[in-house]
Amino acid sequence: MNTALTIAGSDSGGGAGIQADLKTFEALGVFGTSAITAITAQNTLGVSRVDVLPPEAVTAQIDAVAADFTLGAVKTGMLATAEIVHAVADAVERLGLAPLVVDPVMVATSGDALLTPEAVDAYRERLMPLATILTPNTHEAEALLGWPVRTLEDARRAAAELREAGAGAVLVKGGHLEGEQDAVDVLADDAGERLYRAERIETTSTHGTGCTLASAIAAYLASGADLRDAVSGAKRYLTEAIRHAPGLGSGNGPVRHLWRLTQL
Repeated sequence: MNTALTIAGSDSGGGAGIQADLKTFEALGVFGTSAITAITAQNTLGVSRVDVLPPEAVTAQIDAVAADFTLGAVKTGMLATAEIVHAVADAVERLGLAPLVVDPVMVATSGDALLTPEAVDAYRERLMPLATILTPNTHEAEALLGWPVRTLEDARRAAAELREAGAGAVLVKGGHLEGEQDAVDVLADDAGERLYRAERIETTSTHGTGCTLASAIAAYLASGADLRDAVSGAKRYLTEAIRHAPGLGSGNGPVRHLWRLTQL
């Protein structure tokens, strides 16, 4: 059975972070392992508390997993601080962990900050050059680049510039681009540019969608898919997870990660 590692924060509401990643791995036939970076007290309405783990504790978890499992892919999510970003980058380099999916989680769906401002520079300097693929949403792309990403043309430019800045490939997630009826993601990679379009589903069940897409890409890569096929598969999986959302919570609800169970 193929194995993947997620390095991310814990979401007590179960819709994002480590919980979403592990459910996504399992849904796509990959055994999931984890290194927790922070513990968040949150639900569909927002984040009420964040406790960040020491960087040494994050490194110890990564080392323990890598010493005993053959990892087909690694995905990073909420890293919280510059110190943890550096610790993760050090471990990735030292252990030769690849392919690496970097989801630069900065803000929760509710709008609560999940990354310190100084950590943005650490992402640019340390993790982006190690990333097989970087998966920012438009707000994260804006933070990394310093200019607004609102339209499809903006997203295309952002993907190209972030790739030029060092990432192996970049997928700008454009779920809310102005003027687009579909949910359009823009990939910039060695082969050039590709647009991924999917039906835009009108819903409030969007909590953890970024985590889910990035972990789905990692799962497909761990199973041997090439990058473009991994993104295509992940996009299809997320669309159905949104379509089958259970309608839980009073705010931005979770998606149904194990939606295939509804087909049994």
